[in-house]
Amino acid sequence: MSITVTDVITALEQAFPPQLAESWDRIGLIVGEPNAPVSRIGFAVDPCQATVDEAIVRGAHMLITHHPLYLRGTSTVAASTAKGAWVHQLIKNDVALYAAHTNADAAPTGSAVAFGNLLGLEDMRPLAPNGKVAHLGIGRIGRLPITMSVRELAHRIQALIPHTEPGILVGGDPERIVRTVAISPGSGDSFLATANEAGADVYICADLRHHPASDHLWAGGCALIGLTHFASEWPVLPAMAKAVSHLSGLETYISTLVTDPWTLRLS
Repeated sequence: MSITVTDVITALEQAFPPQLAESWDRIGLIVGEPNAPVSRIGFAVDPCQATVDEAIVRGAHMLITHHPLYLRGTSTVAASTAKGAWVHQLIKNDVALYAAHTNADAAPTGSAVAFGNLLGLEDMRPLAPNGKVAHLGIGRIGRLPITMSVRELAHRIQALIPHTEPGILVGGDPERIVRTVAISPGSGDSFLATANEAGADVYICADLRHHPASDHLWAGGCALIGLTHFASEWPVLPAMAKAVSHLSGLETYISTLVTDPWTLRLS
C-alpha cells in the first residue's frame, strides 16, 4: 500500500504535535491533496523558488519546510506574485508543501535539541520551559562534555552548519571558558535574560539586535554567538527526516541550498 501525504503528516505530527505551535504560527499542510501518494520527500528551511525548483528537479512528491509559506496571511495566490507562482509550480508538479515551525521548536526532538545534539550537549533541558510539561519548551540549555573557549566553540559551530556569507558573530570575551551552553535557534534576543539567569556561559541564537545584545553584555551577561536565522535552524532538518524514517519505501533528501537572504559580506 502506498504512502500518502496524510501518512507523512501523521508521522510528523507525532514528533512535532501541532498543539505546541504558537498561536500566531501558520503550520501544517499548505499545498497538496491529503490522499496523494508520496515516495520521495525533500526537507528545507525555507519554502522559496530555489527549494521548490529543487523539489521538482529531484522528483519529490512532498516538500517539508521549517518556515511557513504564508506566516502573515495573504489574499491572493496569483502567479503574478512570487509566492503565488511557487504555489502554482507545486500544484502543477504534484508536490505537496507542509510546514512544521514553532511546534518543531518546542518539541522534545525539535530545533534546539537538534542543535544541542550537534554540539554533544549533555543534560539538556528547556531554556524557557512549558509550564505544564517539564520537558517541553523553547530553546535548550546543557553542558559541553569538555570545556572550551567561546572562540573554539564558535569555530566548532562553523564546521557543523552550512556556510553563510554573514558568518558567525561573537559578543563578549572570545577567550571565556564555556561549560554551560544555552541555545535558541531563530530570533532569540527575547531570551537573553533567561539564558543569563539559567547560568549559561554562552548563548547561541540568531537575529541579535544591537541594543538588546549590547545592554546584555554591558550588564555582565554571558557571551553571545550570533548566527544567521537560516544557519541556526538548518540542524532541525535531519530531525524532521528522522520523524518519517519508519515509513517503508520512502526516500528523503535534506536540502543543502543556502536560502539565507544575505549574499555578500564586505569587511
